[in-house]
Amino acid sequence: MALDENGMNPVSSLRATLACRSIRVGLVGSLALMLVLTGCAAVLNAATSGEGYGVVSDIPYGSGGRGRYDLYIPATVTETTPLVVFIYGGSWDSGDKETYLFVGQSLASAGLIVAIPDYRLYPEVRFPGFVEDAAEATARAIATVRGGAYGMPGGAHPVFLMGHSAGAEIAGLLATNADWLAAEGASLADIAGFVGLAGPYDFLPLTEDRYKQIFPQETRSASQPVNFVDGDEPPMLLIAGEDDTTVNPQNTRSLAARIRAQGGDATEIIYPGVDHIGAITSFATALPLNDETIRDRTLLFIRDRSHQKTAR
Repeated sequence: MALDENGMNPVSSLRATLACRSIRVGLVGSLALMLVLTGCAAVLNAATSGEGYGVVSDIPYGSGGRGRYDLYIPATVTETTPLVVFIYGGSWDSGDKETYLFVGQSLASAGLIVAIPDYRLYPEVRFPGFVEDAAEATARAIATVRGGAYGMPGGAHPVFLMGHSAGAEIAGLLATNADWLAAEGASLADIAGFVGLAGPYDFLPLTEDRYKQIFPQETRSASQPVNFVDGDEPPMLLIAGEDDTTVNPQNTRSLAARIRAQGGDATEIIYPGVDHIGAITSFATALPLNDETIRDRTLLFIRDRSHQKTAR
């Protein structure tokens, strides 16, 4: 039987696509959503090509078993190949970097270097523990790539932060509050742009007891990216799905509006027919899921902002 461009036969590819879609519509709730995404990711990762890029796994950046990141390296790297640090979501209490192989492949196959770190989760830590980890991982990944390692030439690689769901809140804080990266010896000036996917950026007051535990009252206001906007943020592309019932798309509108009001650069796009999980599974190249223009628009943003950064 003939294989498709991803090395799967058409029948298997169709079955995998339908399986992922059926998983997605069967459950609701935050835990259920993580199970849905894990199930979809397993399908997507099984179909994902391993050609055109390499992966260096479990690079340490901090102490403990979760203080590691995976680095996806495209076949061709120059001194100015962009680095994307992707922070995954999972309601701040679940997730792992291996689940997001399909994201690493999606971006690396487009010629980008991608770092995907793990970070400590609740109940091991509460806010801001996971933000501290993300800042440390980002600083280490920047130093590694710009310094030249794993066969890559060192250079002024433009750096982008990208996150989905809870990961977009974490990455959004790194992009709005310069203190996080500064504490790790990096600078917000190092960041060429931020891509936020279905992120909670303005989600107070909290109503669920679980989130009240994750975000203690005394530090809760510091968990909101909108509270740190001053107009000096890197350019932002903020994406959400109109059908997202997990994180209200108003979070995306609120952050974009706050940045523009302060004279900053932010573009928000609300995609009709896209739900919370669809904002990230749209990056899959192995199977046709959701709106492929989300990936296209993200790559265009990164390329455009990279050229602006290196031209300075």
